Amino acid sequence: MASARISLGQVFTAESSNYFLLLGTTLFLVLLGLVMVLSSSSIDSFTQRQGFFGVFSKQGLFALIGIPLMLVVSRLPIRFWKRWAWLAIFFAMGVQLLVFTPLGDEVGGNLNWIAIGGFTFQPSELVKLALVVWMGAILAKKEALLGRLGHVIVPILPVAGGAILLVLLGGDLGTVMIMAGLVFGALFFAGIKLRMLAIPLIVGSVIAVVVAFSSESRTTRIMSFFSGTNADYEGTDWQAQHGEWALAGGGVFGVGLGNSRAKWSWLPAADNDYIFAIIGEELGLVGAIVVLLLFIVLAIAFVRIIRSTSDMFSKVVTGAVMVWLIGQAFVNIAVVLGVLPVLGVPLPLISSGGSALLTTLAAIGVVLSIARENALTAGAAAAVAREDAAAAAAAGSARTGRSARSGVPLVTRR
Repeated sequence: MASARISLGQVFTAESSNYFLLLGTTLFLVLLGLVMVLSSSSIDSFTQRQGFFGVFSKQGLFALIGIPLMLVVSRLPIRFWKRWAWLAIFFAMGVQLLVFTPLGDEVGGNLNWIAIGGFTFQPSELVKLALVVWMGAILAKKEALLGRLGHVIVPILPVAGGAILLVLLGGDLGTVMIMAGLVFGALFFAGIKLRMLAIPLIVGSVIAVVVAFSSESRTTRIMSFFSGTNADYEGTDWQAQHGEWALAGGGVFGVGLGNSRAKWSWLPAADNDYIFAIIGEELGLVGAIVVLLLFIVLAIAFVRIIRSTSDMFSKVVTGAVMVWLIGQAFVNIAVVLGVLPVLGVPLPLISSGGSALLTTLAAIGVVLSIARENALTAGAAAAVAREDAAAAAAAGSARTGRSARSGVPLVTRR
């Protein structure tokens, strides 16, 4: 028992307050997500003959895998991610290519899933994680050359652009927007001049508009959103309208956990893209604000880790993960509130979805490994400083002692 306590103490001796702030907020969001997935999915799960706990059981299993995975990843050194960055991005892009084979599965008009037997996986989530690590490794390697446009474009444009293009070909515009955001976030935290980002940002925005209107279903949703009339109540506007009604029905304190009316097959994707509407209905304005505050705390943890290091890789990866998760949370909540048209983006760490949960926890694990290594580096520097100070004090004491014995004063005055 004593040895176990000593080992556990050694595991956490190097962890900083930033590490525990990020870890604690993440675990709280995952637990809240499990509770809300159970509540929001129970009816649809039962009607699909999976039992009341069918969807929740799967999400719970992924959480049981993902949390230990996050902790294992957090123990890996930064040099590990730099060494395997290129392999990770090409492997992820290779898996993404499988959606265009007979293994590909179309969901909601988007070809962005792989189905093998009864198991489905969204490879674009893996591409996000690999892209974050790869951007960090490349920008850190090119740190001294980032003032030149050519070194910013190559190899970032062909590799990152290619990864985004593969997802775009599947029609998942929401995921493409998040991926483009994390790429620009990585470049921003790398210190790239804004004038260098202006042209790619404009070109990307034009491409996004063209792609948005290239699909009839997306065009219908966008035009309906801007018309603001909810004319197609029984069609395009059904989900958005019922999401707003669910939020409105919750009031300040909500109707109570498990008492949602919208989840009774009125609100599509109640446990996924629109889970925030169920939170607002069951937990009210208070519960919705708590979720918002948790994501704000998550953002604060990321910012604190960025500010605590001067290492380029650490800044880029942490900044990119922050843009990914906080940006995705913003888009999801904005869609539910009716601020943006329906995009099909889940709420990180809360919505149901095993591949999204696993990759998100792995990404946070990478940031935790950065926070941990920063703490080790800071601790080592502090120890060296203490040793130098102690050595200087000892040398001063020795000189004082020799002078006292010889009767020669240390300082003479004229």
